[in-house]
Amino acid sequence: MSLLSPEDVEAVLLSLKVAATATVLGLPIALATAYALARGRFPGRSLLDALTHLPLVLPPVATGYALLVLLGPHGVLGRPLEGLGVVFAFRWTGAALAAGIMAFPLMVRPIRLSIEAIDREVDEAARTLGAGPLVRFFRVTVPLAGPGLAAGAVLGFAKALGEFGATITFVAAIPGETLTLPTAIYQSTQTPGGEARAVVLCLIAAAIAVTAVLVSDAVSRGVASRRSALD
Repeated sequence: MSLLSPEDVEAVLLSLKVAATATVLGLPIALATAYALARGRFPGRSLLDALTHLPLVLPPVATGYALLVLLGPHGVLGRPLEGLGVVFAFRWTGAALAAGIMAFPLMVRPIRLSIEAIDREVDEAARTLGAGPLVRFFRVTVPLAGPGLAAGAVLGFAKALGEFGATITFVAAIPGETLTLPTAIYQSTQTPGGEARAVVLCLIAAAIAVTAVLVSDAVSRGVASRRSALD
């Protein structure tokens, strides 16, 4: 008898979908936020920094409940958005949103550190050569911050893949729609005789995480080799 049911396979695939969506959509916002925090000097910068790291200090359940209050069927934003056909609560898109919010600080931090490590004289040299702000950002800052981007993507993906509290509070655990891998593991531990199933699911989660780290390491080494060649 197989330890993995079709529902388990569906949960694994859904988790990959949720984590990938949260990472792909969250990374550009994380890059912009990291750049603003690393280079910006503007009123409200400290507030932005605090809000960015808020998901790290809030209980995940509190974050999920806040999303439910805001974006639930009767939420402040949920009802008007539902009228436009945009629904997050109890949908996989809501799971991606919750996972992305929880992963956001972990994406921002390594990117910010990479940008702060870039010598400002490099940007100044590009400016004196006539490069505009957008050109300098995409042709200088982003390539030099490549390792931080890779690290942020992997950390964000891993966090989104393992997110439990916020997602189950916001979107519940509907098989085929919002039942993710962490929730399936939790359910297995609460089911008599489900220990073997929980172990298999944990091994799958670990394998995915290790693969993501190896891919990130390969990308980081590739970026570093490219930078060395250019130097």
